Amino acid sequence: MTHRFRLLAAAMLLPLTACSSALQVPLGAPAPLLSAAPGMVSAADPRAAEAGAEILRLGGSAADAAIATMLALTVVEPQSSGIGGGGFFVTSDSAGHVETINGREKAPAAATPNWLMVDGQPRAFKDAQLGGLSTGVPGNVALAVKAHERHGKLAWARLFDPAIRYAEQGFVITPRLYGALDKNKLIAAFGAGARIFYDGSGNPLPVGARVRNPALAAFLRQLAGAGPSVFYGGDNARAIVAAVSTSTHNPAPMTLADVTAMSATDEAPVCGTYRGYRICGMGPPSSGATTVFAILKQLERFDLRALGKDNPLTWHLIAESQRLAYADRAQYLGDPAFVRVPVAGLTDSAYLAARSALIDPHSTMAQVTAGMPPGASALNAPAQPQVEHGTSHFAIADGAGNVVSYTSTIESGFGSGLVVNGYYLNNELTDFSFAPTGKDGALVANRVEGGKRPRSSMSPSIVFAPDGRIRLVVGAAGGSTIIVQVAKAIIGVIDFGLSAQDALALSNIYSPEGIVYVEEGTPLAAMIGQLGAFGHRNVKTISPSTFKANAIEWTGDHWVGAADPRSEGKAVAQ
Repeated sequence: MTHRFRLLAAAMLLPLTACSSALQVPLGAPAPLLSAAPGMVSAADPRAAEAGAEILRLGGSAADAAIATMLALTVVEPQSSGIGGGGFFVTSDSAGHVETINGREKAPAAATPNWLMVDGQPRAFKDAQLGGLSTGVPGNVALAVKAHERHGKLAWARLFDPAIRYAEQGFVITPRLYGALDKNKLIAAFGAGARIFYDGSGNPLPVGARVRNPALAAFLRQLAGAGPSVFYGGDNARAIVAAVSTSTHNPAPMTLADVTAMSATDEAPVCGTYRGYRICGMGPPSSGATTVFAILKQLERFDLRALGKDNPLTWHLIAESQRLAYADRAQYLGDPAFVRVPVAGLTDSAYLAARSALIDPHSTMAQVTAGMPPGASALNAPAQPQVEHGTSHFAIADGAGNVVSYTSTIESGFGSGLVVNGYYLNNELTDFSFAPTGKDGALVANRVEGGKRPRSSMSPSIVFAPDGRIRLVVGAAGGSTIIVQVAKAIIGVIDFGLSAQDALALSNIYSPEGIVYVEEGTPLAAMIGQLGAFGHRNVKTISPSTFKANAIEWTGDHWVGAADPRSEGKAVAQ
């Protein structure tokens, strides 16, 4: 590392004791009401964003628009999310009252810790993904029902109109969908998806081709008219069970009781303060809120604003903070109904200050291990990293100042490949740790168990300014990179003073376990040599297609939408 960087690092360090003094803000104090400004929807597909905006124009709430967006994505972005999967819903009114709903999928009751093992070894991911073994009971419809009952304004059936229209009248294959169909042929064309999205020769329908999905349209009409009993009971429930239990690849013992018992649950939001801003997100089984907050809080003693976004030292510090946060994530995060997750300890200011003290601005940490936050048990073994790319995030605000941050997923591209009534079922169970024990025989917190929800990286977040107003609603897709995308966006807005759009466009760095991934073709990729000067020896590039984030922000008198330039996403005003 050069002498100039050492001097700069020393200059930018703040006393560690300054962390707590910056946090004295009146949490829970009523925020000034937002003026009646038009609402905004940001989603990963323009047609889904338009569906949400259509609902807002009809007088719907942010929750109504979020449900309509999720339903539309089921049709137009089938590779990523929909009613065959699950999600996390974070909402706030203009006074800062935050609620979260857990619609994460569940493993069948018959699932065992060795569910994803074969001959004593973890299965290959692609083998585990395809078919019934990877499919959890979908939770998005249960989530939507709970959100609508609590926050909806329009009739339930009205929220389905845009999705039904897309499925009946057709929608155009976009370059991103075509790429997903081409890349994931073995999954997407495993079942009925072959008849929807591929020609007679087994090739994906070309970009610009119009696709209709009459089976999905018909089912959405039933679900709109009769409500959730149509999904979790009757013919649809039996079809889910049959698809999973009689799959020609990896059939698995899911039962009708597994499906009918599914419910979404209210969870306590996880909130903390960073430089006077309140950051709120989804608690376990999401690993998002605790890990995003840890990354931020461990950086609070460094003056990132003064360092700036173009400084290699900034990104070295961010990478080191990620390493610490991901180590704790691997050790402690899982479904709190099954394992003890020390949420309070993982977000404790004193604990995170001690973790921050391990970050050396001059060099990398030689080795990173999980810490021992207050209330933690040392009995769990670290979980192995998982891959997920079938996810979508959408951010919504209505004219009354209510916001929703909702991340929805079917886990990997086209989920398990199983199709029921025109929609893909998830492969969410591959988000569990394949191996139930670590090297020392200790149980992994995120091991498979019957009725358990797998750990998730989804990080739907809401950021409140020091005056209590909602400042930013943000989330992302991209597997375990979701966490770093959200943390980067928050840093971009708070520390670098960027707009939400420019914050999403910032280069991405991802440093989970000793490897530093930098986004190829970006200013960060050009810093590989300079990162090496800090001791980062294993630096690799990662494709921009990995990343996909969406956000909205309040700029003082109106909402502004932001969509990741790497994606086909768009923000649409009411």
